[in-house]
Amino acid sequence: MSNSIQTVGIIGSGTMGNGIAQACATNGIRVVMVDIAQTAIDKGLATVAGSLDRLIKKEKITAADKAQALSLIKGSTSYDDLKSAQLVIEAATENEALKIKILQQLDGVLAADVIVATNTSSISITKLAAATQRADRFVGMHFFNPVPMMALVEIIRGLQTSDATHDAVKALAERLGKTPITVKNAPGFVVNRILVPMINEAFFVLAEGLATPEDIDAGMKLGTNQPIGPLALADMIGLDVCLAVMNVYMAEFNDSKYRPAPLLKEMVAAGWLGRKSGRGVYTY
Repeated sequence: MSNSIQTVGIIGSGTMGNGIAQACATNGIRVVMVDIAQTAIDKGLATVAGSLDRLIKKEKITAADKAQALSLIKGSTSYDDLKSAQLVIEAATENEALKIKILQQLDGVLAADVIVATNTSSISITKLAAATQRADRFVGMHFFNPVPMMALVEIIRGLQTSDATHDAVKALAERLGKTPITVKNAPGFVVNRILVPMINEAFFVLAEGLATPEDIDAGMKLGTNQPIGPLALADMIGLDVCLAVMNVYMAEFNDSKYRPAPLLKEMVAAGWLGRKSGRGVYTY
């Protein structure tokens, strides 16, 4: 079934959308990338072109490869252009009401056999599937940022996802040169479920004065072979995002092991959100 996926539709031309578009196009798969404004599409296409230019500089691809990849990506502001796709991936802003609205719009446009995937990192796949008329052909495909570089795709099965749907998107992920892992639907799926509580624990350790931020990060990098320490990673993700994720786990699991670290809450209250605000655990 995955070989019958010749064209992938993508909703959203932001960081994740254009990254998925690049991954598809560089592997010979046609893309229709849809966003509400032409300016957003132009920006997305420019990002892909810039990313491919960097690969040319590193001699990973040729100028001809770049031209070929860009020729496979069509930008559009019309959902009608998605009719040629066998799979549509929703990569819009992380907002449940918006995603449901998009999914219901897609139901009105797409043939019944088209698979719809969502790139959500936090919203229930089962709940989103229930809002569509194709719950068995709905699945989570959680790509990691930056998409062209990161090897992982979490494939998340809602309660309703069929085996055929799962197998088709798994095969597609492999065609993109990714390594897929299969996950049942639950808050945070696998990676963020383990990662964000680890970051939260680093804030408890910091607040207890057990070590400096630099030493905590050095310990985790050198002792567990992580490329970046948990506190530096929190600054990269955004402390507000880390806090929001912990709040979701706390609400969904109702288990005190997910309580957000008071220091994390305090820093977010101060507006120290990490790199994007110029100050988090570290100063930028």
